[in-house]
Amino acid sequence: MYRHFLLLGTALLLAACSPTLNWREVRPGGELKALLPCKPDQGSRRQNLAGREIEVQMLGCEAAGALYAVSVVELGNAKQALAVQVQWQANLLGNMQATTSTSSAWALKGANAMLEPVRLKAQGLRPDGQPVAAEAVWFAHGTRLYHAVIYAERIATEMNEPFFSGLELP
Repeated sequence: MYRHFLLLGTALLLAACSPTLNWREVRPGGELKALLPCKPDQGSRRQNLAGREIEVQMLGCEAAGALYAVSVVELGNAKQALAVQVQWQANLLGNMQATTSTSSAWALKGANAMLEPVRLKAQGLRPDGQPVAAEAVWFAHGTRLYHAVIYAERIATEMNEPFFSGLELP
């Protein structure tokens, strides 16, 4: 019996020492460095943005009840970034059936001056009708447009601060 308590105590101690958010550096494309709180899956899909079929490359993972993702598209022409970003933002808000949203300027050293980095916070609904919050940023570097987003029921500082402050361009 004592052995079972010892094993249970050891397991609980190890679980307490294992961080829920295990931040690691990833490189989603181009020169961007990002932090994700879990081992990411990688994927791509074609998406219609601003009247063009564009290949979206993504890295993402789920941790502590939240989905974290960083995406990049190669535009070929930096002048297309604003139209693509506006459409991408509208798609995000539409997909989550946003009931409220606010956007503000956001700063990221190394981002193109041509497209001011923007941060969006929104509340909406998941496809199953459950509430969801999103915090997202868009920024450009060269001919690439980047997007980083967190989706969760509630987004806390310990979730968003390392994620967004971990985005780095040269």
